[in-house]
Amino acid sequence: MNHAADGAADTGAAGVVVGLGTDVVEVERFRLAMQRRGARLEERLFSEAEREYARTHRDPAPRLAARFAAKEAVMKALGAGLGDLAFRDVEVVRASSGAPDLALTGRAAALARSRDVHRWHVSLSHTGTTAIAVALALA
Repeated sequence: MNHAADGAADTGAAGVVVGLGTDVVEVERFRLAMQRRGARLEERLFSEAEREYARTHRDPAPRLAARFAAKEAVMKALGAGLGDLAFRDVEVVRASSGAPDLALTGRAAALARSRDVHRWHVSLSHTGTTAIAVALALA
């Protein structure tokens, strides 16, 4: 029986959806905020690995904006508001395939555990003007 057809979630091998979050960031607005607040803000928002990855590209702003969007999307998927979690507690890492993945630490990891989240799917995309991220939390 296809449970998706009758409105129930199809859990299959994918797991049960605990939460879904999405966020969109205007790259230029993000770039200006980073310029105004400097390295201190960048260090507060991003891990060293995230900053290093972004710096391997001519323009790091779209990649950092996408990672910022991912952090906000994760917070939304967990039902957390701004200030509930530290941005650095959510890190966008790269799987061996090169695809984006997530690593949660601190309060983000504790909240995910309390909601029985054991797996994530994350998708990032950006243009020169807009960055977007979607995060799916699975039990």
